[in-house]
Amino acid sequence: MTLLILFLAPAAKLSSFSGLESHISGNNAVPWNIVFTLTLLTILPALVLSMTPMVRLLVVFHFLRQALGTQTAPSNQTLIGLGLFMTWFLMQPVLTAVDQQAVEPYRLGQITGLSAIEKGMEPPRLYMLHYAREKDLELFASASLGVRPAKPEDLPLRVVVPAYMLSELKAGFQIGAVLFLPFLLVDLVVASITTSIGMFQLPPVVVSTPLKILLFVMVDGWNLLAGSLLKSF
Repeated sequence: MTLLILFLAPAAKLSSFSGLESHISGNNAVPWNIVFTLTLLTILPALVLSMTPMVRLLVVFHFLRQALGTQTAPSNQTLIGLGLFMTWFLMQPVLTAVDQQAVEPYRLGQITGLSAIEKGMEPPRLYMLHYAREKDLELFASASLGVRPAKPEDLPLRVVVPAYMLSELKAGFQIGAVLFLPFLLVDLVVASITTSIGMFQLPPVVVSTPLKILLFVMVDGWNLLAGSLLKSF
């Protein structure tokens, strides 16, 4: 009996292997779809932070929270959620172009997976080139390319993505600095008043923080900030 089992085991294993091979070859697109989807989900946070307006929005929100003097309000989850939905709103034209040029033809079997990736990266690359500064593009192009292309549209992604991120960081810090100035003025006025009347034991931030929050609410600051951020793109 033992010899019979040992004799039949390789045959059964070979039969199951051949059945598995035929199943994979008959549904060749399914495993690659799974691999592509899992890979995309893994790198999705990095793509959102490096190829969308998310960086600028988060920098501005951080400056606003520091200027108001509220260390944990709104929470990080709230600001990230607001930033994600504003990013989705701003990237709708780009996502639509990616769907029309790459996703839909690949779903219909008209193009291969590699061709879909190449076509799908073109709308985000043009979007980033539109907002990347020429100085930042020149910086990374001179550092990574031996022969510089004739026009910015020919630059590879390894040049466009970091240049776009630097440009977004600069824009976020510029907006944050302008946003910080009115609240800094409130801090200076409160500090000078409390010092002049001899209230040395009372920290000025205890008085200025409620005033800054009240001022921000009275001018409908969140609406103004969101509108200014949307108009900056």
